[in-house]
Amino acid sequence: MSVQAALVVAIAAVFLAIVLGRLALAWRRYRGQRVIACPETRQPAGVMVDAGHAAVTALGGAPELRLSSCSRWPERAGCGQACLGQIAAAPEDCLVRNILVKWYEGKTCASCGRAVGQDEWLAAQPALMGADGVSFEWSRISADKLQETLAAAKPVCFACHTAGTLVREHPELVSDRSCRSA
Repeated sequence: MSVQAALVVAIAAVFLAIVLGRLALAWRRYRGQRVIACPETRQPAGVMVDAGHAAVTALGGAPELRLSSCSRWPERAGCGQACLGQIAAAPEDCLVRNILVKWYEGKTCASCGRAVGQDEWLAAQPALMGADGVSFEWSRISADKLQETLAAAKPVCFACHTAGTLVREHPELVSDRSCRSA
């Protein structure tokens, strides 16, 4: 292979790496469930951006955002998607995962008192405890009800959630070994 051919291949590889990197960054930035304030109702709504479209259009400059889903659809599917301005202005702030990370920050488990930190998310996700004392995974909450649910819930670590779920759903498998004074 000549030096010129090697140089052309190297330039093409660098160009391809830049293009793929830009695609990946845009896709990562706009993927995931989000909570926005619907401009029509001023109420929370759960939305998802078409991350693939945003990534492809980001190659030409600023990404073109459009929704792939909304909790107000299909009734309001023809809306002007004015909420996209909120996402463009602060894409990280309306991401459900980031909202949850901030909510759990500095909190302790309502059952055992252990700190519930972001490092726990690597192995297993923490849960929430409702007013009824029953824990549940946050993935069961619709994005449009997230703020309302977080206002009334308490944090629960993964271990306590798992143990509580086992006791609740399979009591026949549980042995109570707590000390009982006579």
